[in-house]
Amino acid sequence: MTDEVLIRSNGPIGHISLNRPKALHALTLDMCHAMSAALSEWAADDSIKAVILDHAEGRGFCAGGDIAFLRNSALNDGGVSGRKFFHDEYQLNHQMFTYPKPIVAFMDGITMGGGVGISQPAKFRVATENTRFAMPETGIGLFPDVGGGWYLSRLGGRLGQFLALTGARLDGSECLWTGLATHYVPHEMLEDIKARIHDHPDRIAGILSEPVGTPPKARIEANADRIAKHFASDAYEDILASLEAAADADDDWAMKERDSLGTKSPQTCKVALRQLATSVQLSDFADNMAMEYRIASRVLTRPDFAEGVRAVIVDKTNDPKWDPATPEEVSEALLDSIFAPLSADEEWKPL
Repeated sequence: MTDEVLIRSNGPIGHISLNRPKALHALTLDMCHAMSAALSEWAADDSIKAVILDHAEGRGFCAGGDIAFLRNSALNDGGVSGRKFFHDEYQLNHQMFTYPKPIVAFMDGITMGGGVGISQPAKFRVATENTRFAMPETGIGLFPDVGGGWYLSRLGGRLGQFLALTGARLDGSECLWTGLATHYVPHEMLEDIKARIHDHPDRIAGILSEPVGTPPKARIEANADRIAKHFASDAYEDILASLEAAADADDDWAMKERDSLGTKSPQTCKVALRQLATSVQLSDFADNMAMEYRIASRVLTRPDFAEGVRAVIVDKTNDPKWDPATPEEVSEALLDSIFAPLSADEEWKPL
């Protein structure tokens, strides 16, 4: 057992609190295993009616996976331990997605990468004024994994493609507007809400839906038409050209997004677009996770990931040298190799 995640049952509620405050509750392999074991135990326990997932203290909810660990694996063990991490983390994601009892995830803070992976499969996803939701993987040469292909591709209005490419951060009301959150509750009401869920686990939807005031207007709504227009294509070059044309016509929003994409890994951007286009055709979340594991097992050891983490997280110089350096150099053949099936004994499988 690890003290990096606090696990307890309290009457009819199983309660999981992420507890790595110094790392913004980023997930380690031990944390994934502890959560998975608890969920398995509670699934078989008739006295447990629902599961609450939150974070213990600080600016959580969960800032992602253990990126430093993954980079170390890419540089020092050929990606072996990193692939193990992805494999088991994705099993947890799938276990939550198919869980037989309601899970209530309180996204009360930074919810990125791996944090998206453990909140989006929950039946109830509660945003607050503290929520900062993002899939920022294009900035570090990874890709929007942990089920990101499934969730983002199904948002509509090309919002998912926009979020995957730009790594844009959404606040709580924007999460509610896009459907990434099912409810919006002010932070100050959370303890009361959790106590009431404990007393009435059969009435979670009603408890979360009771009048809690009107959330602020979602800023992203004002840009929805622009997003749908400029991010309409699954070809990355088309998106860049569309933004470029609008930027040339002095559209400040398009200029900002064009400049933002100029800092991202071209490989990751093309991977993400293909990933979302593929995922939306799938009918089984497990098939999505198998696809994402194929991608993860390969991009982990490609040049962009170690370089992106160096530039953004280790050295904080924000000057990654991407390889391939331009979208045009990211060939279809390279993408095919990243998405290709693994050998039968290496393919990802659910728990």
